[in-house]
Amino acid sequence: MDIAELDKLSQSYKKDLERKKEGLSPSEFAWYPYGTLDNFHILNRLLTGENRSFLDHVGDGPIADIGAADGDIAFFLESLGYRVHIADFPPTNLNGCRGMRLLKQAFNSQAEILETDLDAQFKLVAERYELAFFLGILYHLKNPYLALESLAKCARHAFISTRVTRFNVAKGAEGKDVNRNRVELRDIPAAYLVAPNETNNDATNFWMFSEAGLHRILHRSGWDVLDFATFGNTSNSDPATATGDERAFCYVRSRYF
Repeated sequence: MDIAELDKLSQSYKKDLERKKEGLSPSEFAWYPYGTLDNFHILNRLLTGENRSFLDHVGDGPIADIGAADGDIAFFLESLGYRVHIADFPPTNLNGCRGMRLLKQAFNSQAEILETDLDAQFKLVAERYELAFFLGILYHLKNPYLALESLAKCARHAFISTRVTRFNVAKGAEGKDVNRNRVELRDIPAAYLVAPNETNNDATNFWMFSEAGLHRILHRSGWDVLDFATFGNTSNSDPATATGDERAFCYVRSRYF
């Protein structure tokens, strides 16, 4: 199945899922507010050639959705007949993983849910996955090298996305807080460590890679990059502001298999 068709199917499923969430209407917690199924729009722009039919390589092997919010991607793929596992950490999940558990019950889903701190022990349910979704989580981890290397040892292919930055500080903010000078980082294999309140006043943000830095850590942790692109503010990104947000998306293959 080409990613364009998969994208269309994801949006149809998204409408059904939104109706399901509205009907469940939990009073004790809120649903994750961002549509994770919209990532298929970006994958449609990212993937080229035979990579556009990436699900053809999955077979009956399990798919992992890691840092899954409410598990929308996992439940969508399960609706297409794939075996799925979900991994997230309640203390950093918006609703403590209650959203995904309620959906699992409502859908009578066979998805396995693992609550785990990926910074403390990167251990998933299965020893091998044919595909992993690792979207928007890397910059929230204290130990990204450990996570990427551990993932490469158990997943044959993966989609990875993270926030990246071209500069260490937004233009006009030099001399404030932690940055005295503005430095361009894009072509330097580096990772910028943000201050606790620097990005969205959210202390769970840690490492913002430069584009070169992300390529370097992917290679050193055991991945070959098959497709790579950045989206958002690709000319003037920074690690702190909403207007400076740039995201890298890549489709990668593990060298351990």
